[in-house]
Amino acid sequence: MAANTEPIREAEKEPLNFIEEIIEEDLRSGRHTTIRTRFPPEPNGYLHIGHAKSICLNFGLARKYGGKCNLRYDDTNPTSEEQEYVDSILADIRWLGFEPDEILYASDYFDQLYEWAKVLIKKGLAYVDFSTPEEIAAQKGSPTVPGTPNKYRDTSPEENLALFERMKNGEFPDGHCVLRAKIDLASPNMHLRDPYMYRIKHAYHHRTGNKWCIYPMYDWAHGQCDSIERITHSICTLEFASHRPLYDWFIEQLGIFPSKQYEFARLNLTYTVMSKRKLLQLVQEGYVKGWDDPRMPTLSGLRRRGYTPESIREFAHRVGVAKRENIIDVSLLEFCIREDLNKRALRRFAVLRPLKLILTNYPEDRVEWLETENNPEDPSAGYRTVPFSRELYIEQEDFMENPPPKYFRLYPGGMVRLKSAYIVVCTGVERDAQGKITAVLCRYIPESRSGSDTSGLKVKGTIHWLSASHARIAEVRLYDRLFQVEDPASEEDFKKAINPNSLEIIPQALVEPALLNTKPGEHFQFMRLGYFCTDPDSTPEKPVFNRTVTLKDTWAKEAKKQHN
Repeated sequence: MAANTEPIREAEKEPLNFIEEIIEEDLRSGRHTTIRTRFPPEPNGYLHIGHAKSICLNFGLARKYGGKCNLRYDDTNPTSEEQEYVDSILADIRWLGFEPDEILYASDYFDQLYEWAKVLIKKGLAYVDFSTPEEIAAQKGSPTVPGTPNKYRDTSPEENLALFERMKNGEFPDGHCVLRAKIDLASPNMHLRDPYMYRIKHAYHHRTGNKWCIYPMYDWAHGQCDSIERITHSICTLEFASHRPLYDWFIEQLGIFPSKQYEFARLNLTYTVMSKRKLLQLVQEGYVKGWDDPRMPTLSGLRRRGYTPESIREFAHRVGVAKRENIIDVSLLEFCIREDLNKRALRRFAVLRPLKLILTNYPEDRVEWLETENNPEDPSAGYRTVPFSRELYIEQEDFMENPPPKYFRLYPGGMVRLKSAYIVVCTGVERDAQGKITAVLCRYIPESRSGSDTSGLKVKGTIHWLSASHARIAEVRLYDRLFQVEDPASEEDFKKAINPNSLEIIPQALVEPALLNTKPGEHFQFMRLGYFCTDPDSTPEKPVFNRTVTLKDTWAKEAKKQHN
């Protein structure tokens, strides 16, 4: 797939963010003649909406300034990494609209990292430590108490080289010893207090197999991989700011290309958890049906729910690039998808909770095909015809026997327009033996047909409908926010904050015939109900539709109502 060099938006007309200001100054001063960025995920889970912000930033900067952006898998921990995650990451990046200039792996550089580790050992700047993890933690001290050296810190470079070779050759069991950098046990930055560089893991690696039984720590591999790839602007989230002095120290001691790190605020989203560990818990413990469950903030989940790459890129743009941590209201993400789908989604009729409506003065054997627009926001979408007959279905909530004030739908004696059809007047109801309403009886006004109305009648309400004999059964899945508190990650047990109403399945919803044989991922606006898309579970015999988002943001109002 060729790299996409077309700009997503005319960014030069907008204010620069602080990273763009740095890049433009670097190019202007001649510090760099071109830029190279990278997106470096660990393949230990699926990408989520927070990663999308980083993807859009790194690939977007390369696109804007004519540079290059690599995808580099930081695959340094074989016990948590899987090929499934590797494949999903690339698929998500491409779905978002980006193509890596190179697809690389930290494991590509294991030999080089090993040789560089030996360079530091020879310089007396790294040593093999046989202390237990608990002993090492105690010896490091605290942010206010300096660490204390142990006996292994003064082992000679020659002996350390031999021990490191034995580590590599598999002579020690897992956890028996580690290689540590020898920096400063009194540093106020805890990352500089002799950090781990290598640990022993006798584990199969998805790319290198059983070649290695020692694996580099993230902080040792990350900066050096950036240097090898000559990354000019290594863009990380703020939690890595305290790691930067360590990356710089390694680069300085090795005398290699000085890749420079810059930090920006990660994406925090209300009603959402962004920790891959917590997301993995949700999957493994069955709270959701997989990484692509439409309630998950993963890109695969958002895609299955019906979010578009355009909406997510727009969301990332609106969030911007900040230097301080903040939390973004998820309603902004929902606004972006509504705005996008309003322009592109075809309008269709669907009735989720059917109530029969009988037009008592409409001929029993008559069927009309009425014209209605596919998308009023897009004239090029054209029109379609829908069948209209004596017996129809409407939503249960569109009829009330005893309506409240300002209820503009159907009630006894009330009058509404059936969308793209006729004005009808409610004349009564039919009930079963238990007194439950089974049908609404109406009289239609023949001269009120949409497009040729000569009735002179004015109505305040318009409702959607389906011809009873033409309606088809579909399963509709109503997805809502997975959590019912703004910051579930702050809860003592975040799983207790799960919204019990995050999914409602309606197995016997009714849809118009045009919704049969749709393809997974196709988007629709079900008139007056929300935006939906066809789920991969869908079949011609049993269509399945996921609600992407409601037409309006009613969550805050409903949450407040429930709280009161």
